[in-house]
Amino acid sequence: MKRPFRAPRSSRWVPGNHFELLENGEEFFPRVFSAIAQARREVMLETFILFDDKIGKELHAALLQAAQRGVEVHVLVDGFGSPDLSDQFVGSLVEAGVQFRIFDPGRSFMGQRLNMLRRMHRKIVVVDGELGFIGGINYSADHVADFGPEAKQDYAVQVRGPIVAQMHHFTREAVLDRAEHKRHRAAGVTGRPHAGTAHAMFVTRDNQQHTSDIERHYRVALRAARSRVVIANAYFFPGYRFIREMRRAAKRGVDVRLILQGQPDMPIVKTAASLLYDHLQRAGVRVYEYCDRPLHGKVALVDDNWSTVGSSNLDPLSLSLNLEANVIIQDRAFNAQLHSRLSHLMDNSCKQIEAVAPSRWNGLRLLRSYAVFHLMRWFPAWAGWLPKHQPTITLAKPVPSDAATDGSAGGAAA
Repeated sequence: MKRPFRAPRSSRWVPGNHFELLENGEEFFPRVFSAIAQARREVMLETFILFDDKIGKELHAALLQAAQRGVEVHVLVDGFGSPDLSDQFVGSLVEAGVQFRIFDPGRSFMGQRLNMLRRMHRKIVVVDGELGFIGGINYSADHVADFGPEAKQDYAVQVRGPIVAQMHHFTREAVLDRAEHKRHRAAGVTGRPHAGTAHAMFVTRDNQQHTSDIERHYRVALRAARSRVVIANAYFFPGYRFIREMRRAAKRGVDVRLILQGQPDMPIVKTAASLLYDHLQRAGVRVYEYCDRPLHGKVALVDDNWSTVGSSNLDPLSLSLNLEANVIIQDRAFNAQLHSRLSHLMDNSCKQIEAVAPSRWNGLRLLRSYAVFHLMRWFPAWAGWLPKHQPTITLAKPVPSDAATDGSAGGAAA
């Protein structure tokens, strides 16, 4: 079954929430798997990457058991990020009653995937409409330390409170047709009991109605910053206006710190970000490179009350093309916890990049930085020229027994 993907509705600030920061797979996976194991009615799960490795198998087992005891289970994976799941992996879930969907499965040519643009990059879980998880962590073994030097440093949050109603509504609207969603529509925000003191906003990015919401909230926070800004982001190459707000904050005396990859999973990531170093440092921004292992986080804090955690990088793909979701949190306790974790990272696992003093020998470097900075201001317009198509969500069907080992789910479900 294929149908057009509809843009979900926007969201608003909601009081009465509680957030708990989860660092890396060691903290994230046990919480998610336990929540699924305790689910009574429903599990909604979206992820960019799901691999059939030890983490994927644990998730598979938790979802399978939930479905077998009568829990309504919906899974949405991205067709580019999760291309190689076997028919057996997906088929066993479908046979148990899991509604397993693939966002824009796409096609391959000579072994190369062609559906690279406008991906479903979100990572969200909602259990029983009451407990939520959101962040940057995928379901793959490279999010736990025993994977080795390439294990990723990343963050997510566990969420309780009224904001979970918005996450719940969003995940259901993304995969169900209008009539089915109306029948199962979640109770309103006021129907969720308060769980804490945090005000929160659930913010998404799509290619229809909410094309710049996440970036806009970042820029508003930077504009309002008075004392400190810490941004830790894996893929950093934002637009002109974002860079301008960072520079302005630093120039008016705000302590602006940027944590980027020092041991990148893709070398071009560090090369691209380094083109911006001179321009940022000359305004007073302090640049740190995390060197223990690849940084995959997408978190930030401003002053002592504003924070954000989610799936959105600060690069052209996330800010102009991909489907993303973040939570923005107004809460001093959470801000202090995140600041403590990031400060520990900077003090123990990062090197600060020293600014290069101007000289006739680095004039070419400064010229290159200047050119890149001003070219970026036009990227949102260029993104509109890139190839467009109507993404679809495909519901995986049961695989005939004689085909159970003959292919991958991406091809079978398409």
